[in-house]
Formats: sequence, C-alpha cells, structure tokens
Amino acid sequence: MGSPRHLWTGEWRAESDKARDEGASAFERTPPPRPADDQPAPPAAKPPRRRAGLVLGLLVVALAIAGGAFAAGMLLDGGDDEPPALPAVSSRPIRPAAGQTRAGAIYAAASPAVVSVRTSTGQGTGFLIDDDGTIVTNQHVVGDSSSVVVKFGQDGVSIDGDVLGTDESTDLAVVSIERDRIPRGIRPLRFADSRNVSVGDFAIAIGNPFGLDRTATEGIVSGLGRSISAPNGFQIDEVIQTDAPINPGNSGGPLLDSGGRVIGVNSQIVTGGLSQGNVGIGFAVPSNTARVIVPQLKEGRTIPRPYLGVTTTPTSTTAASAGARIHRLYADGPAQRAGLREGDVITSIDGRSVDTPEDVVEIVAGKQPGDRLEVEFERDGRDQTVTVELGTRPARMP
Repeated sequence: MGSPRHLWTGEWRAESDKARDEGASAFERTPPPRPADDQPAPPAAKPPRRRAGLVLGLLVVALAIAGGAFAAGMLLDGGDDEPPALPAVSSRPIRPAAGQTRAGAIYAAASPAVVSVRTSTGQGTGFLIDDDGTIVTNQHVVGDSSSVVVKFGQDGVSIDGDVLGTDESTDLAVVSIERDRIPRGIRPLRFADSRNVSVGDFAIAIGNPFGLDRTATEGIVSGLGRSISAPNGFQIDEVIQTDAPINPGNSGGPLLDSGGRVIGVNSQIVTGGLSQGNVGIGFAVPSNTARVIVPQLKEGRTIPRPYLGVTTTPTSTTAASAGARIHRLYADGPAQRAGLREGDVITSIDGRSVDTPEDVVEIVAGKQPGDRLEVEFERDGRDQTVTVELGTRPARMP
C-alpha cells in the first residue's frame, strides 16, 4: 500500500514562487505563526523565530480576563460606522441520495469551497465565503504574512492570496484571491446562526490534517459556551466544542451543520501526553463571531476592544455574598488607576449585578473604550464604589 498523497509535495516551493511572480503581491517569508497547530513546512533558509507557545493542548481556563474575552452576541448589530455582520442563513438538513451517507452528502456539497492555505512556514485550511474570492481562515495559520498561497484541492493550481486582515483576539483572518481564479462551479459556504446550535447536534469538519486534502471527520457538538485562549493571550468566548476529529492542518477549516452551513471555524484541539493528535476534544470559533469580525477584517480594520485590566476568580463558597474576586490587577490598567486592589470582590458594574467572573467579562465586552463605569465592590467587609474609565485592550496580554 502506497503512502497517502499530500497537498504540498514535490515542487510546491516552485509553484509558490510562480504564483508569487504572477500575482500582484509578494510571497512574504515570515516567522512561524504563534500558535502552532498548523502543518509544519520544510525548513526555510533563515532560522525561524522561537515560538512563544502552543495553542495545542490549551484547556478551558478558570480565570475570566475582564475585557479580555470577545462575546459575538454583543456585537451582532454593529455600530453606525461598522460594516454589517454577514447574514446567517437558515439551514435544512441535506438529504443524501440513495446509497449515500449524510456525511457524504454534506461533503459533496461543501468540500469544493475548502482550500489549503500555505505560508513559508506551514499550512492550514480555509474556506471560500463569497464569489469575490474572500477566504476565511485562522490568524495563527497566516501569522505575520501579508500574502499566502491557496489551493483548491491537491490537483488545483497555486493561487496567490493577499491577507486583508487578521485578528489575534478571535484567531480569525481574511484572505482574498482574484475572483477569476476561483475554479468554475464552486459554491461559497454560508454561515449559520451559532446561537441555534445545541449540544448533540451533528457536526462535520473538513480540512487538511497533516496535509491530506480535504479530509472529512464526523461527530457532534459536544459542548457550548467554552472559553479558549486566543493567540494574543486573551480569551475567546462562546466557543463550540466538538468530538469530530481535528488534527494539525485542520486549523481554519469549517465546522458544518447537517445542512452544510458553517457553525464554526476550527481552531484548537486538546492533546494528551506526547501525542499531538486528536483525543476527541476540539474547539471552533463560533460562526456569529466570524460573521461580525470578517467584514471588518475584509476592510483592513483594526478592532478596538474595551479593557478593564483585571483577572477575576469566583469567590469562596463560604463567602457571605456572590461576586468576582480580583485575582490580578494589570499594571497601569484602568482598574488599578481607579484604585481597585487585588482581593476586592466586584459585586456590580454599571448597575448590573455580578455573581461570577463571567458576568464581569460579559458586562465589559458590551462597552466601548472610554466608557465610564460605576464599579461596586467589597473590601474588608465594607461596600465601596469607584468610577473606572475603560481603556483599549493592548495587542497582547500584559
């Protein structure tokens, strides 16, 4: 039995150089993406910069970083100066033909729009979302590259793609290819409303694990409302957990529902022991997050987010009241400047009760940098109030 055929073998570098020369932008050779769950490429001429850490193996964290999470539901309406969110398309289950499985029917409908995304340091997955040549993938797949090379299948030609925008806080990126380079007959994928996803729903992932072209894996939605660490160290909230096997190289590919609509963008997996493969726990950035962020990245926008500058934990079960205890204050952050201290228990923000750390995250995520909030807290058994002016979240976790 022969070895499996990979997407990028043989003369892929020559193909990449040819695509670069034919395209409008240069194929930039850059350091590797920070989170490393994409498929490694052969060594480049220059030694790569040391990776700060791996996204593989990151579990749900117990701490809530106030102002460090992104809640898509807060922003679906958008602001007056923001491009509108992408539409959520209702989905009917795809009915398989005689002798065809449900997964097979979904794969036949969706897989042509799934692509391989290659940089000088590795490869991942992406998917086409419109007829203009817009491709969605993970930020950690494209890293710092300004251009990438895209392939529609192992027999496809190498296509130069420009990186229009990236967002480390949601691990999303947008790549654009010329519309006349889209193979004929390919239908873009559409997004579903991830608020309608339930635990137990059917899920299928399509991607390029270990460089194997458009591999399909089947499973269910095994958890909702998870939090994972973004490439810049903050949190991504409302993440979808699935047991559909996801492996290195799947990053940036679609997680699909029974109707072939995108419910999430596959981003991270949990690994066990020395293995870097799947152990049945994968995470996808929810479609509603992508629906909000992608139009802004397509326009090359930087997305400002509010920042309180605290890490909170639940209060002790023996505490007299609920709330969120300040575990850490970030130096010169808004909370520290307002006089809050480690150990203070936040009980209310902007008139809204705080019972858990998640409440702090949710309230702050619904605000804007520069907003002034009344924060009620307990210190040494006394109720106190301070006014905090939210800052703009730094590019990386302090």
